[in-house]
Amino acid sequence: MPVVSAEAFVPVDPATAFAVSQTTGAVRRRWDGFISEQHFLDGAQSAAKGVRTFTRQRFGLSMVSRYASYAPPTNVGMVMETGPWFFEKLGGGWRFVAAPDGSGTIATWKYNFSCRPAWLAPVAERVGAVILGFEIRRRLAGFVAGCTNPEVIRSVRNGTPGS
Repeated sequence: MPVVSAEAFVPVDPATAFAVSQTTGAVRRRWDGFISEQHFLDGAQSAAKGVRTFTRQRFGLSMVSRYASYAPPTNVGMVMETGPWFFEKLGGGWRFVAAPDGSGTIATWKYNFSCRPAWLAPVAERVGAVILGFEIRRRLAGFVAGCTNPEVIRSVRNGTPGS
């Protein structure tokens, strides 16, 4: 199963970085160019282990995922329940650790996946690793920008992460 990861420094503490990563609605769209739509399912109002979300990617692909872990301010993980036909499995985790010098946070985003059908998987997974790697780095760059965006930071600190 291929694993794709990316790492970046953000100049905020881990709790703020984690909070930015969990923003929703208009605040989320300020930094996350990957999504065009995302919302909680089953009546959930906030993230927690076991909560399901619907996400539509900017090219129109969509999936339902479930929080497999939710441990503020250090990490969050998800697994795909349903999604694009070519993914057999998809899981991801975001980790936030204080930089050694205390100047900010190291954010590490890691995804693993497998493709289907089985006969196509060897090629699809090599191509997928390149595409997913590009998308993760692009998305993480957006996250870095979000962690320095005064409006995003203000909404997180004011407790309005979806406004």
